[in-house]
Amino acid sequence: MLAAISNWLHATAEGEFLLTMLISMIPVAELRVGVPAGVAMGLPIPTALLAGVLGNMLPVPFVILFIRQIFKWIRLHVPRLGGLVDRIERRAYAKMNNKSLVRFEVWGLLLFVAIPLPGTGAWTGSLVAALMDLRLKNAVPVIFVGVVIAGLIITALTYGVTTIL
Repeated sequence: MLAAISNWLHATAEGEFLLTMLISMIPVAELRVGVPAGVAMGLPIPTALLAGVLGNMLPVPFVILFIRQIFKWIRLHVPRLGGLVDRIERRAYAKMNNKSLVRFEVWGLLLFVAIPLPGTGAWTGSLVAALMDLRLKNAVPVIFVGVVIAGLIITALTYGVTTIL
């Protein structure tokens, strides 16, 4: 069964698209890894970009809506993970305390998500938006634009590397 699924994921364009989306959903990796992985699997660059953006955006509304309740539940029911939750929140608050992010709120969030560096991106941007109490209807479009910009940067880098090789 697992062999059949693995074969489908690697042998079909639909499977490669889905695998690229799944990779792009992983925190920290996001589309920084998803888009190049999709291209390496054989997806055309625009298709890999689309899969990367879709996969990177899928968790965003859930993070914004539920992360505070999830953190509260973890602290209450899994106290051993409370320290990890505290560290995650401290890191997010530290990024929020960036003067330009707070001062320019939406524009700061856009730039924060758009710069494809470790510690930035849709996951952290969603967490920051939740902690800033940004409404879903305000945060999601900004994060989407940031993800698209980051995707275009990663795609340009991926295209440059693939043309050199």
